[in-house]
Amino acid sequence: MKIARIHTKCDAIIWAAQQDDGALVRVDGDPLFGSYTLTREIVEPSRWFPPVEPRVIMCIGYNYAAHAAEGASAPPAYPVLFMKNPCAAIGHREPIVLPKVCTNEVDYEGELVVVIKKHARDVPRETALEYVLGYTAGHDVSARVWQQVKGGSQWCRGKSFDTFAPLGPVLVTADEIPDPSGLSVKTTVNGKLMQDGNTNNLIFDVPALISFLSQDTTLLPGTIIMTGTPAGVGWAREPKVTLKPNDTVDVTVEKIGCLTNPVVASQE
Repeated sequence: MKIARIHTKCDAIIWAAQQDDGALVRVDGDPLFGSYTLTREIVEPSRWFPPVEPRVIMCIGYNYAAHAAEGASAPPAYPVLFMKNPCAAIGHREPIVLPKVCTNEVDYEGELVVVIKKHARDVPRETALEYVLGYTAGHDVSARVWQQVKGGSQWCRGKSFDTFAPLGPVLVTADEIPDPSGLSVKTTVNGKLMQDGNTNNLIFDVPALISFLSQDTTLLPGTIIMTGTPAGVGWAREPKVTLKPNDTVDVTVEKIGCLTNPVVASQE
C-alpha cells in the first residue's frame, strides 16, 4: 500500500491510500502502527505532511563511492552517521525555506528513506528487512558552510534547519518493495537532472545499515533512516550550484514516486 498523510479541504488531517491512478482514498484508523479500514471515499489534499511523523532522523553520509569521491573522501570503512532534527521534516509540495543565516550555500541531496516498524536492537543482517515498515523518498537539504565551518566539526547543525528534511509523497509498505536494492534515485532542479543513482551502488545497503545502527542501540518504531545520496550534488560542481528562491526540486525514487518541493526565501 502507498500511504499518505494529508490535510483535506474539510480542515482535517487524515491518512489516505494512493491508488494506481494517483487518486487518494481515505483510510480510517492507523495504517502504520495499528488497525485500519480502507474506505472508498476519494479525498483531495490541501496540504501534504510527511507520511510518517519521525521519532528520530538518522542519516548516512558518503554511502555512494562516487559521492565520496566528489567530496574528496575515500569510501568509509563504517557507515558515517549524523542526525537531523525531526522538526526539519516537511511533506510533499511544502516549501524549503532558505535560512536567513545562510548565504548561497544550500544544496540538494535526494535519497531513499527507510522507516522502522518495531523496536529493533542487535538486529542480524539476515533478518533486518523484517523490521522495515516501508520506504519513502527523502531530501537531505544541506547548508554547506554550516556543515563544514560553522557546525563545530559536526554535520547535524547545517542539516537541521527547519524544512531541511522533506519526506514523501507517500510511504510504500515493505510488502510492495521486498528488496530495496536496484531502485533508481534521481534529483532534478527546475527540471534539470542533477543526480542519477541506483541503490545497487550503496556501499552499505539497507540490511547492513539496520544491523549496524541497532548494535546495542534501540531503534524505535517511526525511526527514519536516510540512506545516503548519489553523486551530483551542487557543492561539488564547478561552478557550484546552490538552491535559490523560486527553484523547484524533485526527488524521484523508483516504485515510490516523486517528492516535489519549491524553494523560497525566509520571510522573517
